Amino acid sequence: MHRIHIPMGITGFVKKNTVMLVAFVAAVVTCFIVPPDEAYLDYFDFKTLTCLFCVLAVVCALKNIQFFYMLAKKIVRVFKNTRLCVLALVYITFLGSMLIANDMALLTFLPLGYFVLTTTQKTKHMAFTFIMQNIAANLGGMLTPFGNPQNLYLYTKFQIPNLEFMAIMAPPFVLSVLLITLCCILFVKPEPMEIKDEQLSLPVGRTVVYLALFLLAIVIVFRGIPYWIGLVVIPGVLLFMDRKSLKMVDYPLLLTFVFFFVFSGNMARIDAVRQLFSMLLEKSTLLFSVLSCQVISNVPSAILLSQFTGNYRELLLGVNIGGVGTLIASLASLITFREYTKHNKGKTIYYVLLFSAFNFGFLIVLALFVMLF
Repeated sequence: MHRIHIPMGITGFVKKNTVMLVAFVAAVVTCFIVPPDEAYLDYFDFKTLTCLFCVLAVVCALKNIQFFYMLAKKIVRVFKNTRLCVLALVYITFLGSMLIANDMALLTFLPLGYFVLTTTQKTKHMAFTFIMQNIAANLGGMLTPFGNPQNLYLYTKFQIPNLEFMAIMAPPFVLSVLLITLCCILFVKPEPMEIKDEQLSLPVGRTVVYLALFLLAIVIVFRGIPYWIGLVVIPGVLLFMDRKSLKMVDYPLLLTFVFFFVFSGNMARIDAVRQLFSMLLEKSTLLFSVLSCQVISNVPSAILLSQFTGNYRELLLGVNIGGVGTLIASLASLITFREYTKHNKGKTIYYVLLFSAFNFGFLIVLALFVMLF
């Protein structure tokens, strides 16, 4: 028998974009059940797609000038022991997720965690640090509309007032900070450590322009100005100043949204599905959305379930808390898994077990807190 050799480029693409490909297949299958028509145009939330694109593009530009790396390194160098350094790495990721979205925060700060731990011979803490950074990214982003992709979608779809949005998410956010801090204190000893010095500097002009563009993107998210302005200005400026950043945008994430818009829109038009989901969500929107995330991830859960309920408070809480738990509960968790296994061959099972222990612990505590709050 002859073996079929699949090019590494194809297998790599499939592994890296599994969720997008699943979303594509799901969309195509539902298109046979609900044939394309004019109603398809109402499926797409163009503001969400535009805001997400603008934020991702500017973040890529800032990353290219090492802005986040420089910022993080300056903060980390202040601390002199392992516990405080790990806390700093986790807090930076936590803060980063609030400003640049959870997946970008991990892509930016996980390499910094790897650099710090390897150059100080503290690699024994890498699995724990990566897992805490992952949890921090998923839960830190819950406080702001642009911190997680599902937040941006629900914030836009239901037109949630800014103060109400933050009031809903503040209690579990505060508890998350306390839990993460407690874990770092309990599981990391305050061993002395030193970080090598590097002479790096930021290009002043580009830094100022990119920060201005980032501010523009944030104003658009908060509905300060029409979203189409950002779609004109931000790509226009980056086209001249940093074309590479436009190529670096996570287009598979944007396409994942597009495919799930089609899938969820079609599902909402199937009577049997609409009745089933409406019944389940009516019993407990919070519980069903948390469980849904564990199986199909939080972003598709938010898009799909929003078609069947108007209870955006519980849905918002559910798809944010539900981001911790299984390895596929959040797309960001797959980024962390990929980054860890890349540097630590043969430790996959150890990582998955440790990841599951901490994530399900956080999930149970946060879910019980929200249900009782």
